[in-house]
Amino acid sequence: MAVATPALTVERLKELAERGEVDTVLLAMADMQGRLQGKRCHVRYFLDEVLPHAAEACNYLLAVDVDMNTVDGYEMSSWEKGYGDFVLRPDLATLRLTPWLEGTALVHCDIEWDDGSPVTASPRQVLRRQLDRLAERGLVALAGTELELIVFRDTYEAAWDKGYRDLQPANQYNVDYSLAGTARVEHLLRRIRNGMAGAGMFVESAKGECNLGQHEIAFRYDEALATCDGHTLYKTGAKEIASQEGMSLTFMAKVDEREGNSCHIHLSVRTPEGDAVMAGDGDHGFSPLMEHWVAGQLACLRELTLFFAPNINSYKRYVDGSFAPTAVAWGYDNRTCALRAVGHGHSLRLENRVPGGDVNPYLAVAATIAAGLHGIDNELPLEPAFVGNAYGSDRPRVPARLADAAAAFAESKVARDAFGDDVVAHYLNAARVEQAAFDAAVTDWEKRRGFERL
Repeated sequence: MAVATPALTVERLKELAERGEVDTVLLAMADMQGRLQGKRCHVRYFLDEVLPHAAEACNYLLAVDVDMNTVDGYEMSSWEKGYGDFVLRPDLATLRLTPWLEGTALVHCDIEWDDGSPVTASPRQVLRRQLDRLAERGLVALAGTELELIVFRDTYEAAWDKGYRDLQPANQYNVDYSLAGTARVEHLLRRIRNGMAGAGMFVESAKGECNLGQHEIAFRYDEALATCDGHTLYKTGAKEIASQEGMSLTFMAKVDEREGNSCHIHLSVRTPEGDAVMAGDGDHGFSPLMEHWVAGQLACLRELTLFFAPNINSYKRYVDGSFAPTAVAWGYDNRTCALRAVGHGHSLRLENRVPGGDVNPYLAVAATIAAGLHGIDNELPLEPAFVGNAYGSDRPRVPARLADAAAAFAESKVARDAFGDDVVAHYLNAARVEQAAFDAAVTDWEKRRGFERL
């Protein structure tokens, strides 16, 4: 079993600081959108003050939209409550160098209130709560996230100035598995791979994908919290490296009418000793626990979709025949289903194909665990694997709109039991804010259709 270990110890950081090789430490927290926010600290301040006393940040970081606008409706943070601080508590197991930033290290932080209690709606805490529930049953979660991205030859500043229209993709044709095609952008992919390896992540491979300029860099599975920390670091670092190369890239779920960016999440549970409790003598090599786990995913997928697809744009991926799922079905090694079982023995796992590249990994993995525990605790029976093309089936459908997913989440007893009413209310408000912003926007599509002809 892969076990997360510190990529950089405090003692080693002190040595590097004394030699002048590290002068900056990034305090990073994951916000609701799964982005890394925080502060840049001088290394001496980090060692002398942050380590013994932690740091602070404005609690509006968990109560704003993607544009960092203050919005109404959050219990934890508002104008009425004065937008005070919460505590950034470094998790030293995550301390690491960031080789693409000169003289810089980074540490992920847990979010606490002044009295030391956790901020329950913070994404890292939402996941920790589900990992604790697993631990109560003698289980640990191993996860891998497969993020796709699209690379453009325009800088981020040029893309902004152009309104993100008429951008030049790094590849002009489908380079799925093409070695010649991916070589066109290897200078960037190699920098990203080596940068992540230097940050302590286990890089597996890179490959081309279907959309123009679309690629995927894969990392080895790890314990769930470490995987999610690595996921957020990778997204941030890949964008920073692309910017340094005079290019840009996006993890948007759907940037155009071609294939979207997925984030397939592979997850399995084992004992702390590494026993493969999902493997057994049943059909497809499943144990009873695996059968209940998959049944729980099926039973809860629609009501927990908000944690897999949190944005308006997320739902544009769900197109028949696009390798993005539309049917709530499971199959063994069947990519037309929302849930794909794959592997055998220790490698047996379930792949959730619903999340896109815009997903918050902490929330998605937490939802997967909550659904699996619902199946285990209630010993839900597993229906037969779907065989054939699920796109054309009569199976229930993945929610097609954010509003539909939010409504199902609001009514979900599983969500309230697993996450708590406060967390459910917090993320329902985030969905409301996202929906209201979109409803108020006038899109290019509307202008093209109506400016002259309506």
